[in-house]
Amino acid sequence: MSRIGRMPIAIPDGVTVTIAENNHVTVTGPKGTLERVLPAEMEIKQEGSEIIVSRPNDLKKMKSLHGLTRTLINNMVIGVTAGYEKTLEVNGVGYRASKSGNKLTLNLGYSHPVEMIDPEGIEAVVDGNKIIVKGIDKEKVGQYASEIRDKRRPEPYKGKGIKYADETIRRKVGKTGKK
Repeated sequence: MSRIGRMPIAIPDGVTVTIAENNHVTVTGPKGTLERVLPAEMEIKQEGSEIIVSRPNDLKKMKSLHGLTRTLINNMVIGVTAGYEKTLEVNGVGYRASKSGNKLTLNLGYSHPVEMIDPEGIEAVVDGNKIIVKGIDKEKVGQYASEIRDKRRPEPYKGKGIKYADETIRRKVGKTGKK
């Protein structure tokens, strides 16, 4: 049995979960509403203040979908209650990030500033050399943070670029002169 899949999902106060046909799950909470169509093979039941996901048989595909379905629902519940955030750091001389309205402007050593508009439901906050991406959908927060990082990835010699706050950059030794 899937260890993650068989764990019940606790529904906190103020959160409502609606399970429609074809496993269309809608989670509404204090921060907003998320909806998603989950694999139709899985059986999703609400028992009291818990959600239980069960699978029809022990085929390899069903086993993998079991844990995935449970985790997706759990991420939706956490998203509408606490929300998600990812922190990025801008390192490098002259590398800057600034915010005006919903437009994020990055100066990353290119001949032009890079401008990015926040996707719907996602907010980027600039705090010094840090960019904090916040939202209720874990997938979208991670995707937008990844797109920001891709504008100038950290390089291994000086560590310049945009990196995640919890990321460690493997440094390389530069070339040395002749003796």
